[in-house]
Amino acid sequence: MSTPFYVSPQQAMADRAEYARKGIARGRSVVVLQYNDGVIFVAENPSRALHKVSEIYDRIAFAAVGKYNEFETLRIGGVRYADLRGYTYDRGDVTARGLANVYAQTLGTIFSSAGEKPYEVELIVAEVGDGPEDDQIYRLPHDGSIVDEHGSVAVGGNADQISSYLGQRHRDGMTLAEALKLAVESLARDTNGGERTLTAEQLEVAVLDRKRPQQRKFKRLLGGQLTRLLEGGEAEASEDGESAGGDTGAS
Repeated sequence: MSTPFYVSPQQAMADRAEYARKGIARGRSVVVLQYNDGVIFVAENPSRALHKVSEIYDRIAFAAVGKYNEFETLRIGGVRYADLRGYTYDRGDVTARGLANVYAQTLGTIFSSAGEKPYEVELIVAEVGDGPEDDQIYRLPHDGSIVDEHGSVAVGGNADQISSYLGQRHRDGMTLAEALKLAVESLARDTNGGERTLTAEQLEVAVLDRKRPQQRKFKRLLGGQLTRLLEGGEAEASEDGESAGGDTGAS
């Protein structure tokens, strides 16, 4: 009888982590930045049907990279958690920190399970507050750990290089146009240090706008509004039409 093949727990976990990281790195990056009126999400994503950035609740949004079917399952679960908690208790009881804890438990359980592969996803959960000091941004890697981020964060693709670029150039009090320009510049840098040109059609952009009069602060920037911002102008303060629309509550 042959001796069973033995792999130490440390090696097994290291192999699972490496597997997940490689899957995440194959995806296009997403960056999230604070600006003076809220939080902006910018993803390199030419698809108009498969979103990397979505609304979760009134002041909370979600961004992800990796396998779409896996992070879409997590997004739907987050919407259901938020809706149920807000209905059972109070809408103010739904927070980004609470949602991040739920996602951390789910990802950690899957990562530690020997019966299934780890999720190849990395998440960002953000909540806009009444002022910039109240904004919350949490990054959740594949293993279910939670990282409290401030100012800017990047996930997926060459995230380390993008994060370094953002860290050197992001500052407090940036306007929406300035934050968008910086985000696009960071995404356009390739792994060799060169630069590409990203157009509005290649980008998915959304904001949590604290000045929006509605209870729901999430809106997508599309079409002419996004093009004007990319050209250095300011977005119109319209709350009607597609350019200012939020997501529906559930998938």
